[in-house]
Amino acid sequence: MADRGLFITFEGIEGSGKTSQIRRLGERLLRLGQRVVVTREPGGCPIADDIRRILLHPDSSALVPRAELLLYAAARAQHVEEVIRPGLAGGAIVLCDRFTDATLAYQGGGRGLDRTLITELNTLATSGILPDLTLLLDLPAADGLLRAHARNEALALHEEGRFEAEHLDFHCRVRQGYLDLALATPRFAVIDATGTRATVEAQIDHVVAQRFGLRVRP
Repeated sequence: MADRGLFITFEGIEGSGKTSQIRRLGERLLRLGQRVVVTREPGGCPIADDIRRILLHPDSSALVPRAELLLYAAARAQHVEEVIRPGLAGGAIVLCDRFTDATLAYQGGGRGLDRTLITELNTLATSGILPDLTLLLDLPAADGLLRAHARNEALALHEEGRFEAEHLDFHCRVRQGYLDLALATPRFAVIDATGTRATVEAQIDHVVAQRFGLRVRP
C-alpha cells in the first residue's frame, strides 16, 4: 500500500445490507494480505459508541434535528481522531459503515436541514478527510425497511430502532438524497442491493478492482 491507506465508505438506507457486505469485503481483503480496519458510524470508539446509544435508541424520539446533527458531528470528530486518521496514516484500508454522506442524506434529505451547514460541520468534524470510494447500496425504501425490521427482530436490536420507526416518506427522502449525491460526486459507485448477497458482493468486488486494482476474487 501507499504511505496513506485507502478509505472506503459504505452508504445506504436502513436494510441495504451494508453491515454484512462491509464485513465480508474486509475478510476478502485480509485474505489478500492487506491491512484492514473495519469500523462504523455513529460509533467506532468508546466515546462515539456512547453517543450512538443516544442517537439510535427509540427513547430518544424527542431529539430535535439540530441536536441530532450536532451529536453526529461530535461522534464523528472523535471517531476520525481515534480510528480513521491513525488507520490511514498506518497504510491500512479503512472500511467505514456510514460517514459524512449519511449526514447529508439523513439530516439533509430526510430532516430538511441546511446542506451548507451540514457540509461545514462535516469538514470541521473530519478535518477535511474524504473517502477515496463510496459504495452506495441502493434499493427501494419500502424493501429496505422490511429487511431492517426483520433484522432487528432476529438480532433483538431493540435499542437501535429509532430510525426504523420513521415513516416511509422519510426513508424515501433519504434514499433520494443519496442518489442525488451519487450523481454529483465521482467517488460514488451505486450498487444494486436488490439481488442476492453473492450478486451484491460481485458488484462491490468489480468496483474495488476497477478503482484500485485490488482483485479480491480469483
